[in-house]
Amino acid sequence: MANTPNIRFKGFADDWEQRKLSEIADKVTEKNKNNEFSEPLTNSAELGIISQKDYFEREVANQENLDGYYIVRNDDFVYNPRISVTAPVGPINRNRLGRNGVMSPLYTVFRTHGIDNLYLEFYFKTTSWHRFMKLNGDSGARFDRFTISSTQFMEMPIPFPNKEEQRKIGKYFHHLDHLITLHQRKCDEVKQLKKFMFQKMFPKNGELIPEIRFAGFTDDWEQHKLGEFSDIKTGPFGSTLHADDYINDGMPIITTEHFKSGQLPTVKDGIPQVSENDYCRLSSYILNINDIVFSRVGSVDINALVTPFQDKWLFSGRVLRVRPYAEIDSMFLHTLLETDSVRNDIISRAVGQTMPSINTEILKITSLCLPQDIDEQREIGEYFCIFDRLINLHQHKCDQLKEVKRFMLQNMFPQKG
Repeated sequence: MANTPNIRFKGFADDWEQRKLSEIADKVTEKNKNNEFSEPLTNSAELGIISQKDYFEREVANQENLDGYYIVRNDDFVYNPRISVTAPVGPINRNRLGRNGVMSPLYTVFRTHGIDNLYLEFYFKTTSWHRFMKLNGDSGARFDRFTISSTQFMEMPIPFPNKEEQRKIGKYFHHLDHLITLHQRKCDEVKQLKKFMFQKMFPKNGELIPEIRFAGFTDDWEQHKLGEFSDIKTGPFGSTLHADDYINDGMPIITTEHFKSGQLPTVKDGIPQVSENDYCRLSSYILNINDIVFSRVGSVDINALVTPFQDKWLFSGRVLRVRPYAEIDSMFLHTLLETDSVRNDIISRAVGQTMPSINTEILKITSLCLPQDIDEQREIGEYFCIFDRLINLHQHKCDQLKEVKRFMLQNMFPQKG
């Protein structure tokens, strides 16, 4: 059977070869004599090769005893036998730091020749080589560490196209990583800017005027209780209700599950047609388009809130619905409830130790400082809505690119390992 991937660049049709790792790389046994290099590195499944002090926030290795460590030069590959959910046989990463360091002899370090390093780096992001590891190693001796001899490790078969195809594959995945990083950075930057503007566009504790305001607004803000300008209600359903439970004709129900995932339920087959009996029975528990919902239970989830932008959703007994009255702008209120000062205040009054929870009374007496001019409320709400759209845009693009990368890793390398 031809040892070729499902997806290839145009112009490449030859079968791929297969070579042992020992034919394209040498195991590094170069010791750090006289402490020539002083920076201990580690190999993380999520972060790649990184300085120990950056990963652990301190150096774990004894600086006086680094002479027995292997020297890891720039572009060297390192295998870490520590297993995790994301690295079930341990990760292999390339030193991209642009500098040399040292690694514990518990790691396997190897230096390549005759193969494109970018290509090989992304091959090790696939799971194709895992089968060889599982057939020739053992994860049973220690539950957190995979055991395989370095000699056997270097026997690993590596799929091997010609050099030009290697380069194209490597550059393709490198470009995908660049785009993912770009969108993630943009997302993080917008989040940071949003956090900064939270601090500037809402008054500090004890004050009635924010540092930054839109032009034309000068009046002091006023203190009110949340219950003064909103109707707060808990849902009718018990705690056993989950995200996939639907009323007769497909009406989705918001539960605590959605706060954990950050995703609202989807309506099956468009807007559900609820029977007249169900609608009458449940009408007071149906969300309107500008309602805000809180998760009642859980040390993390109690400060989560969502503004649905489509009605005809129900809310469960573990969810609190906040429905603002006409004199308050819903988008502004949603934004105000997201601020750290308000969230921390609500959390501080949660009831219970192991599973803190909030209730309608806790929300009703929550103190809020807000402008009385609804036009100022609207401008603030719309301004922060733009932040949310940008964050969602970049995060969605980032997630899409990660999915493309996952798919292409499965299809641009042969699956035989």
